[in-house]
Amino acid sequence: MAKKRERLEVIHDMLSVVRNNKNSIGPTRLLRFSNLSNQMFKEYTDELTDKGFLQEMTEKKGKRSYSLTEKGFKFLQEYQVITGFIQDFGL
Repeated sequence: MAKKRERLEVIHDMLSVVRNNKNSIGPTRLLRFSNLSNQMFKEYTDELTDKGFLQEMTEKKGKRSYSLTEKGFKFLQEYQVITGFIQDFGL
């Protein structure tokens, strides 16, 4: 049985997907790449938007997309530092 992802891993995965798609991705693609249920996806995107990690944009035609904010980029940088530290000590 596969190990369940921790909350920070899910957040990291979601923000990485946005960054790796030229910092702009539609909700359907982000949902698919995040590998979450619709309900969990909505909870995470709402939280990440409310806390300033993601920005939701709507074009004139009503098409929505997500992009990272500076805070989102900073989280990804710091996450790499933390995981590197954990690996260095074999934890």
